Amino acid sequence: MTTSPYRVALGDAFEGLHPRLKAYFDAIPEGGHGFGRGVFDAVGTPRRWLWPALWLLARAHVVFPVWEHDVPLTVSNLPDTTAAGAPSVRAVRVFRFVAGRRAMVDEIAVDGRTIVDTLGRPARVTARFDAAVVDGGLVLTSTAVAFLVGRARIPLPGPIAPRVVLSERYDDDVDAQRVSITLDLPVVGRLYEYAGTFRYGIEQGERTA
Repeated sequence: MTTSPYRVALGDAFEGLHPRLKAYFDAIPEGGHGFGRGVFDAVGTPRRWLWPALWLLARAHVVFPVWEHDVPLTVSNLPDTTAAGAPSVRAVRVFRFVAGRRAMVDEIAVDGRTIVDTLGRPARVTARFDAAVVDGGLVLTSTAVAFLVGRARIPLPGPIAPRVVLSERYDDDVDAQRVSITLDLPVVGRLYEYAGTFRYGIEQGERTA
């Protein structure tokens, strides 16, 4: 079993994660995959003027022009490696919206102590994150965001770069994992978010969410 991008990025701090989060963020055994199922309290944004831009990213399986509550979700995590040989995880999150099933696709890798998340199929956005363990949970805070157009990488300057924060923690009271992601832009405010709970485990063989 190889290591995971999260273990590499966190180093010794990885041991401070809740035991159930260690299982989620650690390496997936060869021949297996991670699978989770839950319900998200909210997904998207109520700011409908943003929806045309989100529609473009929705075609690449990144974000979606919706604002819905109580959205059923499944997540599949598959172990992989980058072209440079670094550990990575390919993730597919399937949201079951009122209008139908939509999949968010990304690959999480590591560069030194930085988490690198590449989103879309084909890849359209890449973001770099600082990782920290806070009260047994994982917090990722973006430090850079760029659009991918063909082979070109177009970084967004700080004043117009969105700030993405991911928080994952384990809620022992409900025996489930809680996740929230927020995407905010200076001056404009909240652009996108999702949050909810799910239960997760490692399974053998192949499975799609």
